[in-house]
Order: sequence, then C-alpha cells, then structure tokens
Amino acid sequence: MAHDLTWLNELSDAEAADELLKCCGSKEWAHDVASGRPYDTLEELIATASDIWWSLKPNDWLEAFRSHPKIGEKQLAAPVPQQSRDWSSQEQAGIASASRETSDEMARLNREYEQKFGFIFIICASGKSPEEVLSALRERLKNDPEVEVNIAAAEQHKITELRLKKLLSRG
Repeated sequence: MAHDLTWLNELSDAEAADELLKCCGSKEWAHDVASGRPYDTLEELIATASDIWWSLKPNDWLEAFRSHPKIGEKQLAAPVPQQSRDWSSQEQAGIASASRETSDEMARLNREYEQKFGFIFIICASGKSPEEVLSALRERLKNDPEVEVNIAAAEQHKITELRLKKLLSRG
C-alpha cells in the first residue's frame, strides 16, 4: 500500500493539524507534528510523531484519551472528526461480538477503571477479541496511576501509528 505525503505536506499548518487530529486527539501533538513538515517518508513522519508524543505532558495525553469512546461503547467524551469515529468503530469491531455477559463486565470494569484513574481505558483493540480486551482491562486495574497513565499512553501511541498509516493510505 502506497503512502502519499504530498497532500499533507502541501496543506497549511492549521489544515494539517486538523487532519492529524483524526489520528490523535491531542491538539499540541497535532500542531507540533504539522509544524515539522515537510516529511519525505511515512517512516520519518511516524518517528517524528512518536518523538513528539513522548515529549508531551500527561495532560496532553489525557486530551488524546478523551477523543476515544469507552471500549465497547460508541459515545465519545469529546467532539471528534467523523473519520476518528469511523476508525474507532473499525478498531473495536471485534468487541461487537462480545457476549452479553462480557459486555456487561466490560462496562462495569470501564466504570471502575475511570473512577480509579480519572480517564477511560485505552487499548489498541485492533485484532483483539472481547475476551483479550477484558483480560487486559482486569490486569491493568491492578496498576497504580503513574504506571497506568504510561501504559495508556503507549496504547494511544500504537493507535496513532495505525491511524497515521490509514490517513496516508492511497490506492
């Protein structure tokens, strides 16, 4: 699959940031990645995007987390572009096959997680079964907040990389 960076490089900074917000809901991240253009290769873009992500403050990470629906749900905590909504649905497609029992347990543990950590459970759900996601949720509830915010940031990082590839896929 070819990745076309030309169109992204030719946008204004504001337009590029708007496109990048589809991949990650942190405005600071989107602004900084847009400001780093032009990018010659997808690998260069991903490396820069990664460096910027890990240089952000936890509040920027939390902003990005709010651009996702709770796992197994459709409602988002913050308004996001339609493309982001569509990608979330695709990424969580495996969750749709969850049994009623699994869905109910996931919803209960989502509430417990959010109450404990102050943000929603973030996981790169692409290709994961409902049971795998539920197992990860159970395990991560055991973490302390400082550890968990970094794990959630690493999951957001994976999601962002997948979405950058989708954003730039052509043909």
